[in-house]
Amino acid sequence: MPVLVITGTGTEVGKTVVTAAVAATALAAGRSVAVLKAAQTGVRPDEPGDAAEVARLAGAVTTAELARYPEPLAPATAARRAGRAPVHPREVAEAAAKLATEHDLVLVEGAGGLLVRFDPAGGTLADAARLLSAPVLVVASAGLGTLNTTELTARELRSRGLDTAGIVIGSWPAVPDLASRCNLADLPDVAGAPLLGSVPAGSGALAPAAFRAGAPQWLAPRLDGTWDAAAFQVRQAPPAF
Repeated sequence: MPVLVITGTGTEVGKTVVTAAVAATALAAGRSVAVLKAAQTGVRPDEPGDAAEVARLAGAVTTAELARYPEPLAPATAARRAGRAPVHPREVAEAAAKLATEHDLVLVEGAGGLLVRFDPAGGTLADAARLLSAPVLVVASAGLGTLNTTELTARELRSRGLDTAGIVIGSWPAVPDLASRCNLADLPDVAGAPLLGSVPAGSGALAPAAFRAGAPQWLAPRLDGTWDAAAFQVRQAPPAF
């Protein structure tokens, strides 16, 4: 898995924190890691973006950002409004492939969901994943509504012949409600892919040392961690009806 594409089922589901957790866990396993942010939106030139946040939390990763647009919009829209060149899927794939020649693992973080447009032609992160023949890790929310958005994302990946590496819950609440507990069993079913982790809510606010110590416990062995999906489901099982 030299390149892993990380998408979300929507915005604000925890993609950047999950990317940081995957990076920190890989670093702890002795792997060299690069993080590529295809298009950063809603951040000024003098502000740290998502790739910088991953580096802050995870540690010594190589970071790259192909384009930055000031307004918090879909990349194609933000580029058009800023009068700047858009990012194209081929550019994302070429940058990731180059990083892969120099690192054990390249994490490509998207913007928003899988089909958010990069350019006027409708190019998306899914197109970049296809060009790379890379698996896609889907970051999902925990609660009500996540089954629909997760299944839609997984179906789109399958329709394009792309491999869904698994699902990671981007923000597991300290006090999960009934829907969140039930979703632990239902998410792998609707996605047709394994549950590969659950990141506790608020993890992005941890000190970097605490984040790096905790990250391997939040991710499954396929992502170099120690998290056990079956044991987690037993601990979080909903009460009987």
